[in-house]
Amino acid sequence: MSESYDDPDIFWVDPRIRGILPVKNFHVPRRLKRTVRSERFKITINKEFTSIMEGCAASVGKRPKTWINGQIIELYTALHDMGYAHSIECWRNGRLAGGLYGIALGGVFFGESMFSRERDSSKVALVHLLARMRAGNFMFVDTQFTSKHLSRFGAIAISRSDYQSLLKQALGIKSNFKISIDKAYLNLMLNPE
Repeated sequence: MSESYDDPDIFWVDPRIRGILPVKNFHVPRRLKRTVRSERFKITINKEFTSIMEGCAASVGKRPKTWINGQIIELYTALHDMGYAHSIECWRNGRLAGGLYGIALGGVFFGESMFSRERDSSKVALVHLLARMRAGNFMFVDTQFTSKHLSRFGAIAISRSDYQSLLKQALGIKSNFKISIDKAYLNLMLNPE
């Protein structure tokens, strides 16, 4: 992380209480299910990685400062080029409406940031991320922290020691982020009964 976009320094964050979103606990609120099914947004994977990072780094009304600086964008873009960092993009009418990015290692997706330019676009990206993770044999998303927003989707808080134990287990899992997700699989995930 960085203190701000203009700060050249970066630092590591290791919270005492860690937020994770277990794949098996993922919950999609009813209204969001309707939005996903409406196919309002076209979803792409890894097509505009740097644009997603820049969207996440942009100042917006409720968040005038960002923790993503130019050096972080450069480093994560290099990780993307190596196949470790990934983005999910939501498009509407040919414009990037929102999305998210992070790093996939073993059975963990380290979620870094998300943004929305249109209502629900980042949430739709999150649903597509979790569908991909479920199909690709992932255990959890590392969210670093929990929030009321993420708790609605099934995120939980665990101690650092529990996190480190779970992380060790998850890093040993063989997973596949690039697995193809079709409409039928996405619908099955939205209706698990």
